[in-house]
Amino acid sequence: MKYDDASWHSDGDFPAELPAEAGATHIGMYVAWLLLRGMAGQELADDMQDELEALTRRAMTPGQFLLVCDGKFLDEMINDEANAFTLEYYEADDCLYPDDYVELLADDLPSLYHVADTWENFDRLAPVIAQRFVAWQATRT
Repeated sequence: MKYDDASWHSDGDFPAELPAEAGATHIGMYVAWLLLRGMAGQELADDMQDELEALTRRAMTPGQFLLVCDGKFLDEMINDEANAFTLEYYEADDCLYPDDYVELLADDLPSLYHVADTWENFDRLAPVIAQRFVAWQATRT
């Protein structure tokens, strides 16, 4: 299953002044959070060891990592627990990730696509995703 694709965002109603890569930032931030917590799917862990290491060392930004994955966020990229969380926090009709992302990083910007693909922004967002994950885990027990 494809959760998201940077090309879905860079087509159509996308700010003309931004590069298409800006459509990957919000997706990459979420995917990076999962991967940096050891929730990679087995195939991704096996096939992208160098890229995961670069992400871990912060030699590659979250958006850059997603673009190495052809700009796509697929269910097979993450493990079962991450998929279950993603279905509620990222994918559901009433999901909270877009709201959290905008509130923390894009509230004073023209669009969510104007958020810079930086580790500083990731570090602002990561604690909120972590809180949502802990709350989600509590509902599962």
